[in-house]
Parts: sequence; C-alpha cells; structure tokens
Amino acid sequence: MSERDGAMIEGYDTLLLDLDGVVYLGRHAVRGAAEALARAQDGGVRLAYVTNNASRTPAAIAEHLSSLGVPAEAGDVVTSAQAAARLVAERVEPGAPVLVVGGMGLRQAVRARGLRPVTTAAENPVAVVQGIAPDLSYGLLAEGALAVRRGALFVAANGDSTMPTGRGELPGNGAMVRVIATATGVEPIVAGKPQPPLHRESILRTGARRPLIVGDRLDTDIEGATNAATDSLLVLTGVATPLDLLTAGPGHRPTYVAADLSALGEPYPPVRRGEHGWTCGGWTARWEEGRLGLAGAGEPLDGLRAASGAAWEAAGDGAADEDAVKPVLAALGF
Repeated sequence: MSERDGAMIEGYDTLLLDLDGVVYLGRHAVRGAAEALARAQDGGVRLAYVTNNASRTPAAIAEHLSSLGVPAEAGDVVTSAQAAARLVAERVEPGAPVLVVGGMGLRQAVRARGLRPVTTAAENPVAVVQGIAPDLSYGLLAEGALAVRRGALFVAANGDSTMPTGRGELPGNGAMVRVIATATGVEPIVAGKPQPPLHRESILRTGARRPLIVGDRLDTDIEGATNAATDSLLVLTGVATPLDLLTAGPGHRPTYVAADLSALGEPYPPVRRGEHGWTCGGWTARWEEGRLGLAGAGEPLDGLRAASGAAWEAAGDGAADEDAVKPVLAALGF
C-alpha cells in the first residue's frame, strides 16, 4: 500500500470509477458517493465512470447517475460495450455486419463505430459481440453460437461471472458467455476489466495522464489497474470483503483501501513496514509462526491496512491462508 501526506486524491487528474458496488447498488446510490464525487469534481479532478456493464447506453447511465445526485454527463461514461466495439472495428471492414448478443447499449456502441448490428447468423456476421442484457434470449444465444461456429470473431464485453445488485449478486456476462463458448469450443476475446481494452478506451476518451482506478472487485478493477500499472483504490461497498483483501495475490492488491468514496478527500494514513511489523494508525501487524497477529487499538480500517501489509509480505507471490488471517478479522469486527 501507499501513503500520502495530503488528501488521497491529490496528484491524480482523473478518477476512473467503477459503478456497481462503488457509486450505486442497483437503483440506489452508495451512501456519501454523490457528495464525495461532487467535491472531487469541484477540486478540478475529472470523473469518468468506467463500467463492465454493457447493457445500457452512456446516456441512460448518466441519467441514472444524475437522478442520484452524482455529477455525470453521457461523455463521462465509458462502457465495456464501447471497448468491445472498438476492438471489433479495429479488426473488420467498416460497415461490416456484427451479430449483437446483448442490449441497446451494445448495439449503439457497435453502430457508433461504423458497424452494422444484426440479429441472425443468416446475415453472415463477421463478428459476434456479447454483453449482458436482462432480456437475453435463448434464440439470440443460439444465433450467436451458429455464427461463431461458422468462423465469426467472438468478443465478450466483459467476463464478470456475477454483478452486484440491491438484491445480491446475480449472474453476469461471464456466466452467460459460457453458453456460446461451451457450445462452440471457442473462447471470446474479452474487452472489459481486467483486460487492457477498457482501460485503453478510458484513457483515449478522457486524456487522463495520472488516473486513479476506483473499484470494489479485486478480480476486475484492481487486477485491471495492476495490468495497466495504475494506482488503485478498493472500496468495501461492493463485492470484495476484508477476507478477500488479506488473501489477495499480487495482481489483486490495491494501492489504497477505504470504506467508501468519502475517503478520497481525506488524508490517507501511512502504512509502514517497521522494526516490529506493519503499522497503521494505532495498530501493528506481523506474521508469526504461520499466522497473522495484530496488536494495538484505533480505527478498525487502519488495522485492516496494517494487516494487509503483513499478510501480503508473508505471502509473497502467493496468497495468505484464510484460516491464518480470520482471527484478525474477528478481532477488528469485520
């Protein structure tokens, strides 16, 4: 983890923000998110909402965000649908037919790249691009499978196995992609996080020079930041849990960890390796005899930060054992 003397956000020109589990959960805003983002924007930081969800259009997402009090316009939204459409457009001729197995957001992104969305294999599509949609039908999946079997390029907007909602985690595009992949034996090229295309799309659209990636998932947001050699903030308002954090492998370790977006405008407490272990706030964590130990008092989140440093150091290129870190989580109240 890193440390900062001033507010965490200082030194970054753009926030590349995940949506589900970070800014909102389903139709409802995460507490304090709108206020934190408005303060960041007032301070001159550009906000870009980068989502693996390919079902809705940028305009629809911006409208949703605005209704929650979050500052957003359509141009601030970057979707995996847009990244997937660019990926296809760079490999096929302009105006080529592309079978869209997904919703309006994906169709619009394909059309915006000068390609022709189609719905059947009989139209000889040169590519099949798949994204999540609430009304995704067996018939459309079958058409996609037929086209891929005939040699069409297969692109997935993202590979998320689940997506967070106010009701809990529901099947994501990664789960639905398995239908075509299993039926054809062809694995898709994935455009969304943690793969590079969506990060590239975000940088191209925002012109960011010093971005901070903010997310709630280790296997998409944080891994994507690692792949892009970009600093990252994990917020604990979505999918990832404190146990996930302590047992994270090298590619899943964030630069910062916070309870929610309100931490952006606050000083980030130093997390340091000292003579007696890792310290943060009033806590000291160290790995002894195959187990994680923690001593001290203070904010539980500071204890989690110190414990993460100790667990990651001990695990090296691997991941810490769950049973070895759970007592610390219990002591912190997580």
